[in-house]
Amino acid sequence: MNQLIEEAKKAREFAHAKYSNFKVGAAFEADGRIYRGSNVESSSYGLSICAERVALTKALSEGAKSISRIAIIADTKAPVSPCGACRQLLLDYAPDAEVIMTNLQGDTKVMTVSELLPFAFSDKDLKG
Repeated sequence: MNQLIEEAKKAREFAHAKYSNFKVGAAFEADGRIYRGSNVESSSYGLSICAERVALTKALSEGAKSISRIAIIADTKAPVSPCGACRQLLLDYAPDAEVIMTNLQGDTKVMTVSELLPFAFSDKDLKG
């Protein structure tokens, strides 16, 4: 767990948060590899992308099949959690993954993606 948090912390250093100054780092463990991501903001706020979605996209686009753990870190009072959009994408691609939410002070909370998004809409709903 500590290694994955350190990887998320490294990813946070590359965040581009020039509007909000809210820097987030994420690290995904998938198939024995680590994929890192940081948030990237746009002056057109809707085009900004979260660290979790960057790391997820990297993992999937490089062939990852099984995402087992995710670490997210930010400079917050409590452990930072994924936003709603990230929760949905995580549910779509890593519903059983362990999510390690932390902050720079070392406070940590661990839950699964499914616990973070109860009563979720998923591919099961699309298949009738």
